[in-house]
Amino acid sequence: MPALESRLWALNTPNTTYVVALDPHDGLRGIHWGRSLTAAQADSLRELPGAVRRSVSDGRDAVLDLAPASAFRYGVNGLQVRFADGTRDLELAFTEVVRTDRELTLVFTDGHYGLEVRTTYRTRADTDVIERSTSLVNRGAEPVEVIRADSATWVIPEREDYRLTQLFGEWGAETRINRTSLPYGETHLGSRRGHTSHQANPWAAIDDGTATESHGEVWSTALAWSGTWRLTAERAPTDRVAISVGFGHDPVSVALAPGETLETPVAAGLYATGGFAASAAAWHDYALRYVLPHPEELRPVIYNSWEATEFDISADNQAALAERAAAMGCELFVMDDGWFGSRVHDRAGLGDWHPNPDRFPDGLGPLIKRVHDLGMRFGLWVEPEMVNPDSELYRSRPDWVYHQPHRRRSEMRNQLVLNLARTDVAEWMHGRLDELLAGDEIDFLKWDMNRPFSEAGWPGAEDPDRLWFDHTRNLYRILDRLRADHPNLRIESCASGGGRVDFGILRRTDQVWTSDNTDAVDRLEIQEGFAQVYPAKVMGAWVTDSPNPFTRREVPLDFRFHAAMAGALAVGGDLLKWTEAESRRGAELVADYKRIRGTVQLGRRSPIRAGEIRGAQYGRGDETVVLAWRRSRRLGYRDPLVKLAGLESDARYRDERTGRIHHGAVLATHGLDLDLQPWDYASTMVELVRMP
Repeated sequence: MPALESRLWALNTPNTTYVVALDPHDGLRGIHWGRSLTAAQADSLRELPGAVRRSVSDGRDAVLDLAPASAFRYGVNGLQVRFADGTRDLELAFTEVVRTDRELTLVFTDGHYGLEVRTTYRTRADTDVIERSTSLVNRGAEPVEVIRADSATWVIPEREDYRLTQLFGEWGAETRINRTSLPYGETHLGSRRGHTSHQANPWAAIDDGTATESHGEVWSTALAWSGTWRLTAERAPTDRVAISVGFGHDPVSVALAPGETLETPVAAGLYATGGFAASAAAWHDYALRYVLPHPEELRPVIYNSWEATEFDISADNQAALAERAAAMGCELFVMDDGWFGSRVHDRAGLGDWHPNPDRFPDGLGPLIKRVHDLGMRFGLWVEPEMVNPDSELYRSRPDWVYHQPHRRRSEMRNQLVLNLARTDVAEWMHGRLDELLAGDEIDFLKWDMNRPFSEAGWPGAEDPDRLWFDHTRNLYRILDRLRADHPNLRIESCASGGGRVDFGILRRTDQVWTSDNTDAVDRLEIQEGFAQVYPAKVMGAWVTDSPNPFTRREVPLDFRFHAAMAGALAVGGDLLKWTEAESRRGAELVADYKRIRGTVQLGRRSPIRAGEIRGAQYGRGDETVVLAWRRSRRLGYRDPLVKLAGLESDARYRDERTGRIHHGAVLATHGLDLDLQPWDYASTMVELVRMP
């Protein structure tokens, strides 16, 4: 057995320490996750008393950092297997530690069956985010059925109470915030839909119920995975809490062959003081530094043609829209659905990725050249993972979709899901997209996925449940190959809106489509939840027509722009119907956005709540930007002043619009007068620059 001195390990980040230790049974316990400790302080944690034991438990629920199914484990088991002889319990013995400056791997082995379990922790010098993953290696002679293999189990320190924060929603209402007292027992979040889902996001936070936007401790975790997933928050009767998170879902399992290794995706964890705003800012910094492919780039102002033309696409009307978009200052023109195959409606053509010969008799080249001549980049909508039964592809390859014997092939949006887990399907998909990109100067793909899996079967496959994992793995491989072969290509992840938003897809794409709901008022709630984890740089936000095509709400143009300027700004209205005054004002607002874009997309965000006012403050270097919105005033009261965060008390700040000089101490303690118009749906943008 390893010496006692080697049975406790501490990992340090710039502001925190994470400590794990082995108990006498080689159970790996999480014993500290919080403020920084010295080596001596961490070592002294051995002296703390253990949990009180009861008659039917040894106190191993919600305290294990690696939580395998084993004797007297009645809570959440983050690692579950079934051996060939039917045995399900694991008896893991600690066998090895591998440590470098920023990585720790602890190795455990089931001595009888030869299953090796490696749990790995990674830290970085400039973030408090800790990355974790687990790998299983079958060193035995028979296959092992893997029922659950979570990437991480996070043990939350003891507090008097616990509150769970999650992001929930549905189509058109994604990433809304829900905070609730954590009940005793197990609270399950997740997706069984084949992708991240609109209904839940693979992130959750725990606090003691007292944290605010600016005060308190917050523990949170995010899973970098774009397929099915599950997160279980367990509150034991002992008032210990742990969160276990990983890929897959019940009742899916996969076979691990002799000699095979199963690698889990990264689960990142963060402890932050300073409340939910500080936690969000730390996640944003982590994404910008270690997740996004091109963190230094500013996202262009996009024009997307969907809401202007829908399926009524022609080379002429797209060129006309491009001219209006360029005049407004847009930098990337994206032609949406309807350009390919027999796609004149949503019942046909998916899978046939070649230009419609009637609509584009000379191919896409002339339109692309026109867009480039106007000074914009050119983008194209695709939905490669789907197929219409009424398509050349499906008629030639009906076996390429997910299906089960003796069951209908249920359509949603008149489409089926291609079995991307198949190697031949993945090779076809990559080849067709690579050919499309090589044939024309396409700068941008809007990669859509408009329906979840159903009848997810793979007849004839030796291990059919692997489709739930290999679909996502092959998606990642295709994206990685396309980016490597076309280094100037940029990609937006869309899944019928915000159905695939996570750090896994963001490692391979440049932004995401936040929601199909473009109503500016609804977007404020959706975008506030999105900002709990993901930075403004990746949050696609459109300005569309009024009344909104989804909600029929009428909102002023400035309000629509100011709401969208909180992310990666895009325009999606029918510019051919905009009045001259609207077009002129739109151009002014696009210019405003370009001026503040660096601060919004790369700066630190702080939420604003003051009476009926909602908004966001962004700070970067000497510049502070405030975007604020008010739906209506109550009882004729004047708007409250808005207190700003993170300013230097002794500094002075100039309002770039009015020229007025403000003192930092006054802005922090008393606030800024936004001078909003008295009518409903008033909004503003304020630029403050620190004076020398």
